Amino acid sequence: MEGVTIVSHPLVQHKLTLLRRKDTSTKSFRELLKEIGMLLCYEVTRDLPLADVEIETPLAKMKSPAISGKKLVFAPVLRAGVTFADGMLDLVPTARVAHIGLYREPETFVAVEYFFKAPSDLHERLVIVISPVLATANLSVAAVDRLKERGANDIRVVSLIASPEGVERMRGIHPDVPIWLAAIDEGLDENAYILPGLGDAGDRAYGTR
Repeated sequence: MEGVTIVSHPLVQHKLTLLRRKDTSTKSFRELLKEIGMLLCYEVTRDLPLADVEIETPLAKMKSPAISGKKLVFAPVLRAGVTFADGMLDLVPTARVAHIGLYREPETFVAVEYFFKAPSDLHERLVIVISPVLATANLSVAAVDRLKERGANDIRVVSLIASPEGVERMRGIHPDVPIWLAAIDEGLDENAYILPGLGDAGDRAYGTR
């Protein structure tokens, strides 16, 4: 599908399988979520621009490539998006972080915002929205809506898994926003959870119900 990248790297797929298992502990779930975040970060940042800078090694001066332009913004959707983003921050510790608090109203599945905090110069930065699950896509759509309202114009979305319905909705509303995923699953159940899925990522990451 245009604008959608499935990351099929064996380590990503193996760790996703471990995440899906219902007997994976809360501790292990958080660790795996962070590890996959780090691995997916390689893929979503693969085309970052580089510029040569002059450095000095212990032996000689040289020109060597370094990432150019403004620092990235990671924008995790609370709650589980924070642990997911931690792995990315391990790779890009200088990145800025925008926090987007959204929850899904249990009966209508509408996204409800309760917190938003972001750098003021989003229009100058690449913003990576981090949400472990793209089910109805209501939360991710709302997150991108809010970021665009604040001036962001270069946005990418990273999720672990998605439903076909969620991908179609996200691409339909924000066709300019590419998506990176580890898998697209079968579909949604009557409660709008992805099947076979991995359950509620926030509850599994933090041991809540």
